[in-house]
Amino acid sequence: MTFTRSVLLTLITGAVVSGCYSADQSIQPDVDTSLASTELGKPNLVIIYADDLGYGDISSYGGTGVNTPNIDALAAKGLKLTDSHASAATCTPSRYSLLTGEHGFRSDAAILPGDAPLLISPRQATLPKLLKRAGYASAVIGKWHLGLGYGDVDWNQAVKPGPLEIGFDYSFLLPATGDRVPTVFLENHHVVDLQTTDPLSVNYQENIGTLPTGISHPQLLKMKADPQHSNTIVNGVSRIGSMTGGESAYWIDEDFPDIFTAKAVDFIREHKEQPFFLFHSMHDIHVPRLPHKRFQGKSGMGPRGDAIVQLDWMTGQIVKELEKQGIAENTIVIFTSDNGPVLDDGYDDNAVEMLGNHKPSGPFRGGKYSAYEAGTRVPTIVYWPEHIQPKESDALTTQIDIYASMAELLRLDLVEDEAIDSIPQLDTWLGRSESGREFLVEESLGTISLRHGEWKYIRPALDNTLPDWSKNKDIELGVQNSEQLYKLTDDIAEQNNLANSHSDRVNNMKQKLEQIIESGYR
Repeated sequence: MTFTRSVLLTLITGAVVSGCYSADQSIQPDVDTSLASTELGKPNLVIIYADDLGYGDISSYGGTGVNTPNIDALAAKGLKLTDSHASAATCTPSRYSLLTGEHGFRSDAAILPGDAPLLISPRQATLPKLLKRAGYASAVIGKWHLGLGYGDVDWNQAVKPGPLEIGFDYSFLLPATGDRVPTVFLENHHVVDLQTTDPLSVNYQENIGTLPTGISHPQLLKMKADPQHSNTIVNGVSRIGSMTGGESAYWIDEDFPDIFTAKAVDFIREHKEQPFFLFHSMHDIHVPRLPHKRFQGKSGMGPRGDAIVQLDWMTGQIVKELEKQGIAENTIVIFTSDNGPVLDDGYDDNAVEMLGNHKPSGPFRGGKYSAYEAGTRVPTIVYWPEHIQPKESDALTTQIDIYASMAELLRLDLVEDEAIDSIPQLDTWLGRSESGREFLVEESLGTISLRHGEWKYIRPALDNTLPDWSKNKDIELGVQNSEQLYKLTDDIAEQNNLANSHSDRVNNMKQKLEQIIESGYR
């Protein structure tokens, strides 16, 4: 059939509508106690998910402006993937895909406001639910940004549905992002340290309360922000959205590394005797970049570089704890990022001015939001002592396949319509095979792309409308009115559009992309 915009809208509409599901409808499969152990047993799974970290932002991937010894040690001792991708060039759909095994466009996943309803239905199959069938405990710690509740959250009551309703046993979250209100921690269902005498209110439509904003009180700011980020000021930083009350619960951004690391370490210690899944969803190096004073000035690239140093330290603390508890050899650690890099993303923190010769996107074109390779091609390292031999692989891989690959490892069958875009690639993720993906869809702002081996097809934009804020990003988004085709082995920077001279390949890849969108890869 001919693909049209209306078909895509039909595909992505209806999976999540505010109020259309309830937590008591959650599918909770019984634990299968009869599972036979594979040769690899039931290893713990730790996913360290950096935010906005580019392919070239760490030294083991060519970064020159900052040293990342802890991450580099994982790369030196494990599997370093050089053609590995987030499913999208923005965070919400990437996170959605990792946890559900399906592309974000199937549920209209996009960058969510801070008061959005939970994007993943409690009825939906998820990675933590899958692992629970094999007896795993699970936790998500850090940035969430997948929505909470039904879209009209009362932050002074139990906030749900949320991570616990989609399979996690424990959660300690930034409810949305560091640059959005509410600037509070959410532990399981409740805001941490909130006092009933000072209720918290959040509004994304209008300013509420009397807290200063970046517009009204710019003299209070630690760093200047663009209009989008110039609402309520907390800790000297203006945010997206308005908030009032709940002041006893407000976070201090510089404390993130210690607080999140402590929570992750506690979870590891408490569950070291059973298999566990830790989704350590980092805030770094997302804006606002406010590293702890221990890391300030350590990179020579300003707050963005210092945040990378901080991220490296946090990664090292997790690995050290696994070693301390004697469970490193029974733990798969995957280090990766939710999308490519961005320098100026709303705050004046000198990320551009202090960049020097450092190349966040490495040899690739674009960055966060972009259809070009740097939008989704991210550093990805798989570390499992005594099971993965140190090597580098250029196999085409994607985070969306972690789901089916863990099912393959644990010999768990996926039911119909579960993780429909996830393909078992266990041997590739363990460095035993170089085959990788044949086809891979990449989502980005304003368009969608298809990888087929060395070839990359970028579909024309559905329309010419991009959000106003995207015009402030100094990134090539790759959104054009005509088709694009690149042969990456000859043109890694995607400079030579071959669409006109390879019309048959363009048509074939266009048809394949439409088929995947409509029916999936299988």
